[in-house]
Amino acid sequence: MTETATDPALRAPATPVYKRKLFWVALLYFSEGLPLGIFYDIFPVYFRQQGVELADIGLLSLLGLAWTVKFLWAPAIDWTRNHRWWIAAANFGMALVMWLFAGSLGFGPWVWVAIGLFTMLSATNDIATDGYTIELLDKHEYGLANGFRIGFYRVGMLTAGAVLMVSGWFGWSPAYVLGGSVFLLNGLAVLAAPREAVRERPEGGGVGRELRLLKEQPLWLLALALVLIGLLWPALPPLAQAFGWNGLLEVGKAWWFRGAIPVSLMFLGAGLMVKAAQGPRASLMREGPVFGAWVGLLARRGMLAMLAFVLLFKLGDAAMGFMVKPFWVDAGFSNQQIGLVSVMVGLVLSIAGGLLGGWYVDRVGIFRGLWVLGLWQAASNLGYALAAWQVDRMAAQGLGPSASLAGEFSAWWQAAGAVGPAGWLEQGGALLALAGRSLSSFNAADLSVYGASALESFTAGLGTGAFLAFLMALTQRARATTEYAILSSIFAFSRAVAGWAGGIGAQEMGFAAYFFLTFWLSFPAYLLLPQVRRMLEQQDSQEV
Repeated sequence: MTETATDPALRAPATPVYKRKLFWVALLYFSEGLPLGIFYDIFPVYFRQQGVELADIGLLSLLGLAWTVKFLWAPAIDWTRNHRWWIAAANFGMALVMWLFAGSLGFGPWVWVAIGLFTMLSATNDIATDGYTIELLDKHEYGLANGFRIGFYRVGMLTAGAVLMVSGWFGWSPAYVLGGSVFLLNGLAVLAAPREAVRERPEGGGVGRELRLLKEQPLWLLALALVLIGLLWPALPPLAQAFGWNGLLEVGKAWWFRGAIPVSLMFLGAGLMVKAAQGPRASLMREGPVFGAWVGLLARRGMLAMLAFVLLFKLGDAAMGFMVKPFWVDAGFSNQQIGLVSVMVGLVLSIAGGLLGGWYVDRVGIFRGLWVLGLWQAASNLGYALAAWQVDRMAAQGLGPSASLAGEFSAWWQAAGAVGPAGWLEQGGALLALAGRSLSSFNAADLSVYGASALESFTAGLGTGAFLAFLMALTQRARATTEYAILSSIFAFSRAVAGWAGGIGAQEMGFAAYFFLTFWLSFPAYLLLPQVRRMLEQQDSQEV
């Protein structure tokens, strides 16, 4: 009996890798992480090297508000159910934008249009990917799957670091062509993913009926108008420059016009939307495809506190994030050094942090994971504050980071490719000697910045593991795509606003003082932890 059971010929065949859930989770979240890496790592370096001011680079982060209002078209994706096709189309569109940048747009008006289109396509990709994944996984698989999500999301982001290295060796145009090609391959690969499960569409909640109800509740219309005006407001100065509207162009240079007004409009619109969702007739819209999920979320007891927690939990990380790469540029690091450190060190540590965070959440639960891993997440801000202080101290002595040996590494690579097997031993010795020179040339500025980068990569993975599990736990499977889009939109709003404010803060305070300030922004969310515990217990009791 034992021999028969262990006979290799009778064993069940192993499931092919491409049919396993975690394979597709990894591929999809690589595809979701790459656009964010392009937006946060490539664009800030590219524009800073062109002499664009920090405040203007921070203003670019407001184009990320597309991630904030993605819940408006999430129901369309939920309704059509063709998640794979949405993901593929979004990746093809982002490939076209990258190839457009390969033509060197500079920093003119059309840059804003191109980046705005890029973020909208990325937001669409996020909606379809998150909805597909939530439906693909069972709840007991969330912890480990989230480890893969975070790890390969970070791999996607860090692939932008490889593109950055290419820009240092061959120029920006080839780098953008390479980035576009990766998007193209992503789009083609996802078409082979498993089909979505068949799901019946709810009756009685059509768009037409929902639009009629909207007309009867003008507060909804006002809230939507304010949100959309705030979203489109940053496009006014580029349009004024393009069409020669000199009066508007002059006013548009003020920080309050370009940033404070659109942010305030969106805050006001969001507040009115919350009020409208709690109105006496809002319950009639609960089955609607667009606002039904929003009304349903806010109808749950304690949900306002949860939305505030989502807004605040990663505020410190978001406030620092958009200014990290300009800090590297101003500190004197080359494109190759920035990309190399992110890829070689950040890749391993971010995957390790994501997997460890997912494992820890599975063991201790989401609540404890949030507050424990959130503390580690905040530590990375202190690391960058210390690194910026060290860079400033050395700059005052006329010192900077060690010279980049990337050019010599590139020359070695070309020489190694030109020789045959007989020359490999000699080239191997040359590589070891070059690596030794590179390590021996490190100084305090290198070590402090590289150490801060390593700490940020690892702890960001830890904190995000608990945060994603929390967001997924708040959603109901019947409307997973739309509800998750709403929750992630709220987080994206805080990230975009914090990025805009970060440009002003870093320009006025300096990097060291500003990074230290962002450390303290990590803690207001902790005041809401008692409500988070009650909500998670309530969700668990409903599923029993």
